[in-house]
Amino acid sequence: MTPPDALDRLRHALSVTPEGIVIRVRAKPGSRRNGVTGVREDELMIAVTSPADKGRANEAIVKLLAKTLGIARSRVNLVAGPTNHHKRFCVLGAGFEGVLLALSEALPNEN
Repeated sequence: MTPPDALDRLRHALSVTPEGIVIRVRAKPGSRRNGVTGVREDELMIAVTSPADKGRANEAIVKLLAKTLGIARSRVNLVAGPTNHHKRFCVLGAGFEGVLLALSEALPNEN
């Protein structure tokens, strides 16, 4: 179960737009494993094994978010930060509560 403070931080990492939900992400490319590693300040922390080279890490994050949310990759778009660790991804046509629930279930237990 996700602790309440982690859930509050996750809420701040999400914003609603006319297109869908924007997720603020702090990327950690070149990691040993792929996965959601937590929430820091107002960013979802995501580690991917792919290097930060020619968009490989960005594509790995798109794939991971789509799998976590149970949606097609075509519904997850990078909208800011292609060459930065601080990124924004838009989940097209998604609802806030559904994205919040799916991402909260992916968070590691902080017990």
